[in-house]
Amino acid sequence: MSRLVVVSNRVPVPDKGGIAPAGGLAVALKVALEEHGGLWMGWSGKSSGEHEPQTLAQLHQGNITYALTDLTDTDVEEYYQGFANRVLWPICHYRLDLAEYGRKEMAGYFRVNRFFAHRLAPLVKPDDVIWVHDYHLIPLAAELREMGLKNRIGFFLHIPWPPADVLFTMPVHEEIMRGLSHYDVVGFQTDHDLENFAGCLRREGIGDELGGGRYSAYGRVFKGDAYAIGIETAAFAEFAKKASTNKTVKRTRESIGNRSLIIGVDRLDYSKGITQRIDAFERFILDNPAQHGHVTYLQITPKSRSEVPEYESMQRMVAEQAGRVNGALGAVDWVPIRYINRSIGRHILAGLYRLGKVGLVTPLRDGMNLVAKEYVAAQDPDDPGVLLLSRFAGAARKLNGALLVNPYDIEGTANAMARALSMPLEERKQRWKTMMDHLLEHDVTRWCQDFLDDLTGRPNQPGEHSNGGQAAYSAKTGIEASD
Repeated sequence: MSRLVVVSNRVPVPDKGGIAPAGGLAVALKVALEEHGGLWMGWSGKSSGEHEPQTLAQLHQGNITYALTDLTDTDVEEYYQGFANRVLWPICHYRLDLAEYGRKEMAGYFRVNRFFAHRLAPLVKPDDVIWVHDYHLIPLAAELREMGLKNRIGFFLHIPWPPADVLFTMPVHEEIMRGLSHYDVVGFQTDHDLENFAGCLRREGIGDELGGGRYSAYGRVFKGDAYAIGIETAAFAEFAKKASTNKTVKRTRESIGNRSLIIGVDRLDYSKGITQRIDAFERFILDNPAQHGHVTYLQITPKSRSEVPEYESMQRMVAEQAGRVNGALGAVDWVPIRYINRSIGRHILAGLYRLGKVGLVTPLRDGMNLVAKEYVAAQDPDDPGVLLLSRFAGAARKLNGALLVNPYDIEGTANAMARALSMPLEERKQRWKTMMDHLLEHDVTRWCQDFLDDLTGRPNQPGEHSNGGQAAYSAKTGIEASD
């Protein structure tokens, strides 16, 4: 394959030792970039004030170049905080009541995408393959095409894609659809997202489905498909096993004692269903008095986009709700909910997942939700916990061993908690193995390769992905095969 160019809103820049921030997506893309040689461009996360930055900061690590640009204060306000996170994010998560469309913010969104294109174009070679990530950068291909670039360009959306009735409430929906048509491959997390996209094309005669995964719109033909993102399954499983010796994990296990642990890990966001989840836990305790004092719910929720008013308000709401439940149900020697409002290292999270008898992943809407997959991968094969998963998370399309719940149904979710905690060991092991086998085969490397194969026109080789993560990890034994 030709050189790979990745573009995302933010870039996981390696530290001085050359180590990139942990995370399956960063790991997979870094491997792909190393294999083909490449460039990863995005926003530095810093502001240049009111003066437009004139240069890209470049860092070279091996055969990868990381290129970062600052944005002005106005750019950050209009492009990032404004249109991306106060229009596209809520609409794609079906929250029309929270979408605040403004012409100024819309103009800023397209302006910054044009700015990115002008910074990127001089770095692109004629045979480069470009892979653009997520909702912040939908118009980027159109801007690059306008500048004359004819490279293969792919786009992957990490969040849900809504149906036509939801998308079309956005005044600039046609410009967004037109922007997607300039890619050669448009990827979504699930078949439901792809169906919604096809429905948006048909609804107003914007385009047609040609068959074989091909679509036409605005005079262009492109491929659309679902590519469910995975995690580095085998590595994370080993990570979790080793984390049992971590001091924080050991102290947590000791403090829980004989109680059952229910664990939830979410970025603070209104799409995650955290308030509904706390209500369901309260209902579970009230309906099951025998569990009083015998179960602990740990909710880890790092702050998110606190500069956006809706998120600041939600932070107060969740903290107050957890405090109310603890005050009403707690005892001198028992705090029902442990609420942590800060980031925790991934190596510690892996160990905490393994302690959890129930993994509570109940978003109101989610593109995929990798916490669900990490929870499964972290489990002890001899005594696995139960994944309680929202049917509105993309992960629910493939994780058939989970207990699926409607997060809006408080009583139903509470009943599912009770069922999960009382589930027999053999059923837990069977459910876990079904999910783990799937995650080993469909890991993040497989996701990355499948997308790039379609983008470059390279067919999958017979048996190429047959091992998945199995070569490194056995779902049956939970140990490395080399052991």
